[in-house]
Amino acid sequence: MAKVDMELKKAFTELQEKQIETTQKLRIADIQIDNLRRNKQHASITEREIGTLDSGTKTYESVGRMFLLTPIDKVMVNLKTKQTTAEEKIKVIESNKTYLENSLKEATNSLRELVQTKKES
Repeated sequence: MAKVDMELKKAFTELQEKQIETTQKLRIADIQIDNLRRNKQHASITEREIGTLDSGTKTYESVGRMFLLTPIDKVMVNLKTKQTTAEEKIKVIESNKTYLENSLKEATNSLRELVQTKKES
């Protein structure tokens, strides 16, 4: 009986550790997704505003702490690139998030099966 209790106790502690770790990773993923969505929205709003400007208007892009004179066409391309990059990163993070959630569910189910087999024996 003591051996079974130790085995269950070990399984419970492992599950608890995994749950805490997974929860932290899920929170980090949510924060990253929020930041990426915010950056994407910022780029789309900027793109919309720049689209209303004349083609001869001087535009500047920030590079670190300075601004460089950049043609409007290049600014638009860079903004679209930022948006597509953010979308791709969001998809990757969301797929990692679903993997983590499924992993946690599998660990919980395996622990339930272990408890069930210990009850039966």
